[in-house]
Amino acid sequence: MSEEQVSNDPLHGKTLAFIMEQLVERYGWDELARRIRINCFAINPSIKSSLTFLRKTPWARQKVENLYNRTKW
Repeated sequence: MSEEQVSNDPLHGKTLAFIMEQLVERYGWDELARRIRINCFAINPSIKSSLTFLRKTPWARQKVENLYNRTKW
């Protein structure tokens, strides 16, 4: 991609860790667990354990990315 081109991907340049930190700050773990039914959000949640799970589980990562894209910042 040249300097003149701009990515249309809203997640371009955002790491999964950044996305998770933003969502936890915005919603908190309880609300995240309510919005996305993933045990690592509901049981002893942490950014580290969530990242480990999300990196291995494409469907869960997609749900997190979709929530991030739908959130009005």
